[in-house]
Order: sequence, then structure tokens, then C-alpha cells
Amino acid sequence: MLDTLDIIDPERPVLIAGPTASGKSALALAIAEQQGGRIVNADALQVFGDWRVLTARPSEEEEARAPHALYGHVPWDRAYSVGDWLRDFAALPPGPRPIVVGGTGLIFRALAEGLVDIPPTPPEIRAEGAAQLAARGLPAMVAELDPDTRAGLDTQNPMRVMRAWEVARATGRSIRDWQAETPPPLLPLSACTPLVLEASKDWLSPRIEARFDLMLEAGALEEARAVLPRWDPALNAAQAIGAPQLIAHLRGEMSLDEARAAAITATRQYAKRQRTWFRARMRSWRRISAPGAE
Repeated sequence: MLDTLDIIDPERPVLIAGPTASGKSALALAIAEQQGGRIVNADALQVFGDWRVLTARPSEEEEARAPHALYGHVPWDRAYSVGDWLRDFAALPPGPRPIVVGGTGLIFRALAEGLVDIPPTPPEIRAEGAAQLAARGLPAMVAELDPDTRAGLDTQNPMRVMRAWEVARATGRSIRDWQAETPPPLLPLSACTPLVLEASKDWLSPRIEARFDLMLEAGALEEARAVLPRWDPALNAAQAIGAPQLIAHLRGEMSLDEARAAAITATRQYAKRQRTWFRARMRSWRRISAPGAE
């Protein structure tokens, strides 16, 4: 980690991307403590107030050690998009240089490359999309998208597919057409130190398993129990890795051991998708080994 700090200009914003459980938050905190800066969340699930443990948000003690922003500020039932995140980032009060950290590639892409402001999706169309997804399944929804949209989309991600479907349904234009009208980025790569943490599957897999066990010990099941009366699988917040499995356990649909195993498998699959996305879309970013993975 000390070697990493040597390559970082303390005057420039820092972007830190990487797969889940790769040590991004620890690196961001080390940079903020030694060089100064405000840590800004770029994880699409850590924005939700009901998930601290399950999404591995920084602890209250860690948040007290350096300024943090855009963590846990979104209510459970709110639809929250990359565009919402950009608006929240742009509205941050003046302060130390940002250290933007997270695993959601689309947020970094929007921040560093720009994102068109697509009109909000009417609630009735969002409800229609959720009903379509539940009734017909993901492949049918993917098949309704135009070829250009399908080619640039993670078609295994229900939320990304539903978002693309909603935009086409609400506006009559594909999400790719909207994205072609991209405004200037808020933080172009040329003005930042952009870092991607790299970690092999063999190094990351046991960390994912150990981290989920720590989450269970720290209260992840209690977090799931608290949202159980309000659970709706169509919500953005319900996409937290491990949440559907813990909810299924609380409903008596699987044992805790089965929920644990399924959540760990889902996390490993997500980390694989992240690594693939970062390799394909962040080729100009500087690659560094995850802390401890050298």
C-alpha cells in the first residue's frame, strides 16, 4: 500500500475501482489519512441507508477517521440511478479533493466520460417493467432491446436490462441513443489518478467467503430481518448481493447454511463480472495489485 501512495499526487482527485472484497475502501482510507481528501462512494448499493453490514460500507469508526460522502443517504424504496449519483456528486459542498471508490463501473464511466440526463421513468412504466421481468423472465426482456443496446449491455444483470427496457418504453428511444448525447464529464481521467485494483480469482475467492462470514457475525441477517416487512425484489436496494438469499432463509425457504453458500457463490460471480468489465472498459486506467495480493 505504501508503494501505491508513492504514485499518487496529493493534489489530484483519485479514482479507485476494483472487484468486491479487493480492499478498495482500506486503500481509500489510507490515502485520505496520509494525504488528505474526502472519500466518495461509487458503489450502487452502499448508497442505501438500510444496508451497512451487507454492502460492506465503512464502519462508523472508519467514517470518523476521514470525511466520507454519498454513503447510506438513499431511502430503502427509492429508485436510484447513475444519473442520480452524478447529480449528488455535483451537489457536494466544496471540500478536500475527492477520493472516489467503488465497484460500480457505470458510475466511474459516467463520472469520467459523462452521462446524458435521461428523463425520469414514470412509476407506472417501472411497475410494468418489473411485472414483465417477473412474468416472462430476463431473456424475453433482453430480446425486446435493439441490437446496439444488447451489444453494450450486461445482459445477465436484471437491473441494467430493466433500465434499458424502461428507457425505450418511456421515451421511444434506446438508451444507447440517449448516451450518444453525452455532456462533458465532471472528472475527466486526465485530471485524476485512476486506479484499478487487480486480484486473481484464487486470492479473491477465500476473501469473499471470509468476508461474508464476518458480515453474518456483524449483523447482516438482522439487517435483512429489518427490511423483510418491506421486501420488494424489484427495488434497487434489493439487489444487494446476499440480500435475496438471506430473505429466503428468513422466509423459511432455505437453511442459513444454504443461504450462506448461495450468497458466496453470487458474490464470486459478481466479482468475475466486475473483473471482466474493468478489463474491457478501463484499459487506460493504471493497474495495481490489491493490497496484500502481491
